[in-house]
Amino acid sequence: MFTKNSFILLLLMVPLTGSFAQKVKIACVGNSVTYGYSLADPATESYPAVLQKMLGDGYQVGNFGHSGATLLKRGHNPYFKTPEFKKAISMQADIVVIHLGLNDTDPRDFPNYRDAFIADYNWLIDTFRRASPGARIYICKMTPIFTGHPRFLSSTQAWYKAVQNKIGQVARINHCGLIDLYTAFHNRPDLITDAPTLHPNKAGAYHLATIVRQYLTGEYGGLQVAGIFTDNMILQRDKTVPVWGMANSGQQITVTFHHRQWTTTAGANGKWRVDLPAFKASATPAVLKVATTDTSCVFHNVLIGDVWLCSGQSNMYFSVQQSLGGGALAKNAKPAQNLRLLKYTPYAETDNAVWDSVALKKANELDFFSGRWTLNRPADVAAFSAVAYVFGLQVQRREQVPVGLIELAVGGSPLISWLDRTTLEENPAFEPALHNWRHSDYLMEWNRQRAGKNLEKAASPFQRHPYEPCFNYEAGIAKINRFPIKGIIWYQGESDAGNAELYSRLFPVFVKDWRASFGKDIPFYYVQLSSMDRPSWNYFRDAQRRLLQVVPLSGMAVTSDLGDSLNVHYPNKIPVGRRLAKIALKDTYHHAEVISSGPTLDSIFVKGRQLILRFNHGQGLTTSDGRPLRGFQIFNQLGTLQTVPAEIRSNRVYIQIPAGTTAQQVVYGWKPFSRANLVNAAGLPASTFLKTLQINN
Repeated sequence: MFTKNSFILLLLMVPLTGSFAQKVKIACVGNSVTYGYSLADPATESYPAVLQKMLGDGYQVGNFGHSGATLLKRGHNPYFKTPEFKKAISMQADIVVIHLGLNDTDPRDFPNYRDAFIADYNWLIDTFRRASPGARIYICKMTPIFTGHPRFLSSTQAWYKAVQNKIGQVARINHCGLIDLYTAFHNRPDLITDAPTLHPNKAGAYHLATIVRQYLTGEYGGLQVAGIFTDNMILQRDKTVPVWGMANSGQQITVTFHHRQWTTTAGANGKWRVDLPAFKASATPAVLKVATTDTSCVFHNVLIGDVWLCSGQSNMYFSVQQSLGGGALAKNAKPAQNLRLLKYTPYAETDNAVWDSVALKKANELDFFSGRWTLNRPADVAAFSAVAYVFGLQVQRREQVPVGLIELAVGGSPLISWLDRTTLEENPAFEPALHNWRHSDYLMEWNRQRAGKNLEKAASPFQRHPYEPCFNYEAGIAKINRFPIKGIIWYQGESDAGNAELYSRLFPVFVKDWRASFGKDIPFYYVQLSSMDRPSWNYFRDAQRRLLQVVPLSGMAVTSDLGDSLNVHYPNKIPVGRRLAKIALKDTYHHAEVISSGPTLDSIFVKGRQLILRFNHGQGLTTSDGRPLRGFQIFNQLGTLQTVPAEIRSNRVYIQIPAGTTAQQVVYGWKPFSRANLVNAAGLPASTFLKTLQINN
C-alpha cells in the first residue's frame, strides 16, 4: 500500500526537481539546543539552519526551538505554552523532529512531576499527529550534559539518565523514530563547550544536523565494516565473534565465512551486526566476505586462534628494533608462522613538539589511530611492541595455535586516559578529572606540560589529546571492544608513579571497566615498574604488588632487575615479554609445571632478635648474581630506614635485628633504583615490598 509515509520517504531519498514539486516540510522542535543558543548567529548556524543547507531547496526546515523550554506541561517553562509550539503546529509538517528533556532535569521540574513525563510527551506527539495526519515523528535521545554543569554530580546526572530512559519508552509507545544524539555527542566534549557544557558550538550544530539528516534520509555512506577487520586477521577461537559496521538504513547485509552465511539488515541508525558462532582454532586460511546487493568487502587469509590486546604507554610502545636483541628477533620472523600483528599507530606522537592543524583535527574527531593486520614479517616485527611480540611468540610456540596481537599504546599516557567516560562520570572520586583536565591534579604535572606543548596551536581549551581523561578509550578501545580477545597484557604506570594512592584506587576501576567491554573473565596481566632513580617508584611498585590481591584473574611481571637508573626506556625488553608469557602459560593455558612468579612474601615470623621471612614461589631461593643477599631494610622505632644483615637458609630469609633496635616495618628493594638480588630457582626476581610487623611490646 502506497501511504503518505512512503511518499515522504521517497521525497527524502530522491532530490526534487521542477517548480511544481511541493517542498517537504520539517519542523525542528526543541529547546535552546535546537534554537542555537550560544551560537554567534542562530539564524544561519543552528542545526535546523544547517540541515536546511544540507537538504537543499526541495525542503523547508523550520526552527521551532525555544530556550529554556521543558517537555513537562507543569514544568517551569512548558514548551506547549510557547509561541514556537503554535508555529510548529501551524506548519503542518511532513516530518517533526523533537529534542526536549534537557531542561526537565532542573530541580523545579523532574523531581516534582516525573510521573507525568511520558504522558506529557505522548500528548505532544498526538498533538502533532492531529495537526498533520501521517507526519513522520522523530524524537531524540538528548544531547549530553557534561561535567561542567554546576549540578552534574548533585542531581543532574541522575535525573538526566531517568529522563533519557523515559524518552526511550515514549518512542516505543508511539512507534516513533528515535534519533540517538547522546551516543553521537557523548565522546565529543569538544563540540559542547559553553560554560555549563550544555549547548553545541558551531561545529557541534553541524554534527547534530548531520546526524538528523542521516536518520531522515537513511544515507550513511553505504557498506562499511569496522576497521579491525582486514586481511590476515585472527578471530578469537571458542567465542561468538561479532562482525559489525555501517550501511544505508534498510540495506541487507550478508556475511559469509567457512561455507556458511548469515544475513541482517542495517537499522535506522545505519548500524548492523552479525554474530558468527564460536569456531575451534584453525590455521587453514579462510575468507570472510561481507556484502550488500551492490557492494562487498572481502577479507583474505583469516585464521582462528587466540587474540591478545597489548596496551599501555611507552614501554609497551617500545619496538622490537629498539630493544636489546631485537634485531635478531625481527630477522628470524617467518611470515608463514601463525603469528599475526595489528599495530595501531597514533597520527601524532606525544613527544616535545607542537602539533599541526591536521593532528588537532584528527584528535578531536577521534580519528587518531590507524592500523591493519600483518603477517609475521621482519619489517612489521621490527616496528611492533617488543614486550608484546615476545609474549605472543612464546605463547604461539607453546600452544601451537594461531596467535594475534593487537598493540594499542601511547607514550606517556596516564591511566585515566584509558577509562570509559561513563565510568568516570558515575564515580564521584574521579568525575572531577573530566572537567578542566589540563589544570587537574588527577594528571601528573609532566603530562599537563607535555599536552600543553602539543596543543600550543589549539584554538579551544576543549581540544582533545591522548593524555585527556577517556581519550584513548574513546579514540581506540571503544572501536575494538566488541572484537573478542583471549586476554590483556598491560605495561603502564610511569606517568602515574607520582601518585600511587590515586593509582591504587583507579586501577581496579579501570580493569573492571575493560572487562565490562571485553568480557568479565578476561585475564589481565601487567608489568610492575622497573627500577629507576625517580623518588616515588619504590612506593609505586609496592602499590602495584598489592593490587594483585584486589584485582581477580590478574598477574604481575616483576622488572626491578632490568631497569636503568637514568632511562625510563630501558632496552632489555625480551625478558619482560617472556615473564608475561610465563604468567599466561601458567594461569590461562594451565601449564602447571611453569614457574610464573618470583618469590612473593607470605609471612614474617618473629623469633627473638630474628625475623624469619617465608615466601610463596620460594623454591630454590638464591641471589641473582651469586653474591650476598641485598635489599632488605627495616624502619626502626625512630622511623629511620636501617640496612640490616639478611641471609638465605632453607628457602627462607633470616634477618638479624641489631641490639637496641625495634623493627616496625620490613622493606625489600626499597629504593627507586634497586640492586636487590633475591630470586627463586627459575631466576625470577622478588617484588619490592613493605610489610608492617605485628609485635607485642
